[in-house]
Amino acid sequence: MSSIWYFEDVNLFNIMCPHKYKDAGHSHSSKNYKKNDIIYTEDDTADKIYLVSNGKIKIGYINEEGEEVISAILSKGEIFGEKAILGEEKRNEFALALENNTTICPIAADEMLELIRGNRELSLKIYKFIGFRLKRLERRLKLLLFKDTKTRLKEYLNELALDYGYKNAVSGDTVIKHPFTQREIASLIGTSRPTLNILINELQEEGYLQFDRKEIILKKHH
Repeated sequence: MSSIWYFEDVNLFNIMCPHKYKDAGHSHSSKNYKKNDIIYTEDDTADKIYLVSNGKIKIGYINEEGEEVISAILSKGEIFGEKAILGEEKRNEFALALENNTTICPIAADEMLELIRGNRELSLKIYKFIGFRLKRLERRLKLLLFKDTKTRLKEYLNELALDYGYKNAVSGDTVIKHPFTQREIASLIGTSRPTLNILINELQEEGYLQFDRKEIILKKHH
């Protein structure tokens, strides 16, 4: 799993979730959300960035046809709303909680910018992360341009392999341990869950992959 993408660095939690640390001097605290609670909507003021402390967050937007397009599903240790430190004044996406007991730690954009100015290592990490997020979003949007759902699924699995995969030294297969449900994968590739199930079964029959709830194995010869 990419260490740029996934902040396991406790310093970030210390900065954005300081209530967890007795000696922290900051006063901001975490916020709890229930499933489907909205964190922000399109056109809201972009004045904070957030760290996921628990649960899952869905990021997306409504396209011109009025359909929901999911651009990311984020879990613990991931940041969202980061465009607030890049000068964005209004949100161009929505964010909502996907699970009960979702906890996020907000930090004001101007406070984050102060911290970045005073800490070169943190600033490099944050901007590297933002660059990584933009590349990932670009891949996701290109993915949605493929008309064929099966191609979208294969491309998405390659993307998952980059973020969550490792090679099995013995078999040469790529093992992907990921946090997503089938419903979430379906929404990320712009299809329904029944269609996803059909495609997964087809790919299993073709020997392309092996699919379990929390683990996907991409076969070496494909």
